[in-house]
Amino acid sequence: MTSQDRLVAAAQELMWERGFAATSPRKILDRAEVGQGSMYHHFGSKEGLAAAAFERSAAETLARAEVILRSDEGDAASRVVGYLLVQREVLLGCPVGRMASDPDVLASDSLSTILRATFARVRTLLSEAIAAGVAAGELRDGDPADIADTVLAVVQGGYVLARAEGGAEPFNRAVRGAAALLRTRTDGGAGDRATR
Repeated sequence: MTSQDRLVAAAQELMWERGFAATSPRKILDRAEVGQGSMYHHFGSKEGLAAAAFERSAAETLARAEVILRSDEGDAASRVVGYLLVQREVLLGCPVGRMASDPDVLASDSLSTILRATFARVRTLLSEAIAAGVAAGELRDGDPADIADTVLAVVQGGYVLARAEGGAEPFNRAVRGAAALLRTRTDGGAGDRATR
């Protein structure tokens, strides 16, 4: 890896573990094992590096969501339930959602733009899958945007509950519960065939 790649990877890890405000340039440099000049040469500032790292984390998060929600396998209900039940690093939280509780991220135009755009894209992916399920008769009528926000809120809220309790079980209960509720919306048991 180049020094630039090491800096981005280190910033990604530290921001996921600690958040943006608690991630100092010194901690990034120490983890990346590069000199201070390298960070300022490639990124100009901590915020510039954070934006590059957050952009990469967001792209990875979106890629994982797209693999599940745009899969050709299974029906739409199975894809949405699959998104709920996919294996995650629960105690670390969502690398994107975790940034929403950081006032410094919300105050930064570049970082808050990435945050909003990533959630908007996940919401769109979920809405498209849900709308396809409604159109195919797999899901009963409902506003796909409302259901998408509910699914997203369950996942993000599940992370918070798990971190507060110090164990993954609150998250697991939340997503299992949401999956069970989603299955009650299916016609012909489509959700019962969901990937676990």
